[in-house]
Amino acid sequence: MTEAAASRLARVTIPGPAGALEAVLQEHRGGPPAFVALVCHPHPLYGGTMHSKVVHRVAAALHELGATVLRFNFRGVGHSEGTHDQGRGELEDARAALHWLRDRHPHARQWLAGFSFGAWVAARLAAGEAGVDELILIAPPVTRSGFQVLKSSAVPKLVVQGTVDDVCPIEALETQFPAWAEPRRLVRIEGAGHFFDRKLAPLGEAIVEAMGPKVPKV
Repeated sequence: MTEAAASRLARVTIPGPAGALEAVLQEHRGGPPAFVALVCHPHPLYGGTMHSKVVHRVAAALHELGATVLRFNFRGVGHSEGTHDQGRGELEDARAALHWLRDRHPHARQWLAGFSFGAWVAARLAAGEAGVDELILIAPPVTRSGFQVLKSSAVPKLVVQGTVDDVCPIEALETQFPAWAEPRRLVRIEGAGHFFDRKLAPLGEAIVEAMGPKVPKV
């Protein structure tokens, strides 16, 4: 069975706290998914959208593992209504998207993922929202945003970081990471910068390898 035949990609609109949110839903044809995954995109003021190549690769890796995956645009991005809110409103956008996904598949386990700014949003959502089973952070901006919530959050954490990231330096992450609550895992992608140029394949492979054993049975 080809990937095109096995999956269904649909544009959807999600009611958000500041208006409609533009989103893309990728589902497998057949029975209900074992888990759903929400992927949050990088900073809206620096060109981040749900179509960013890192977001797309993360979503593809999670879909490969069997997830129903939802990507969405934060308020003010693309066709999503509202205006940028410095991460406050964006957290509520992500919460609305997660609830929408949960309502669609109420018996599925829930995973959260985010890249850069989206990692900051996903971390805070996972720490404050009951029922999140796994958290995947790609290049979390620890020098620009606060990740203190992860010191007490027991949600299992996978962090994937490029070793030559000049936006979110790995040295800064390695200073904070040991203080984050267990269980946690850090995977380094050698030679990868912030946007994983020419390193998207290793990024996807790292997610599949690390998270594959955690995929729940249907």
